[in-house]
Amino acid sequence: MRIYYSLLTLIILLASCNNNQQQKEAEKNATTDEQVSKEIPRNQILSNEQQIAAAIIAAPKKAREEAKVYGYDTEGKLIVLREGSNEFICIADNPEKDGFQIVSYHTSLEPIMARGRALVKEGKSRKEKEETRSSEAKSGILKLPESPATLHIYYGKDGYFDTKNDSIINAKYRYVVYIPYATQATTGLPLSPNVSSHPWLMFPGKYNAHIMITPTE
Repeated sequence: MRIYYSLLTLIILLASCNNNQQQKEAEKNATTDEQVSKEIPRNQILSNEQQIAAAIIAAPKKAREEAKVYGYDTEGKLIVLREGSNEFICIADNPEKDGFQIVSYHTSLEPIMARGRALVKEGKSRKEKEETRSSEAKSGILKLPESPATLHIYYGKDGYFDTKNDSIINAKYRYVVYIPYATQATTGLPLSPNVSSHPWLMFPGKYNAHIMITPTE
């Protein structure tokens, strides 16, 4: 009987030690997560120069210095921060939105992008915006790119611009190649990725059909 109670006591002690260890590890992980969260700048307010430096990172290297750049003023209004002289347009991260996103796209996509921004400003829902652009594209009112046109995007919920090193942190890169009205039959692409990094065709047959490519690195 004494042996039984001794074993039972030992088991209880071991269980207690294990629970204490797990609690300490949980507290340590929570502290680490909290520290990391505090170190990540949220809704960054950047100067015009910093917005430009961040936005152009989404563009191909040789196109950065001459690209047009949109950014946000102190009231949150989208404005032109720098005029461009090549075929690229960049847009800085919107500090009023959670997460991080910068984009760069070919100028032939500007009619689609500008119309989308105008409809959002009018208070249209996403569905209404797409219906309007689709209708205007079919009627010829909305000009579409005549050749494949690419949008480059850096995005991430914990992403931010490292102002000390002029680099993007915690963000993924994606290529979006627009080919209006493209289908699986005309491109030979799958309608979903074979694996996460493989190209695939989104919105086949529509005015905004595009190839999605999300590299793993």
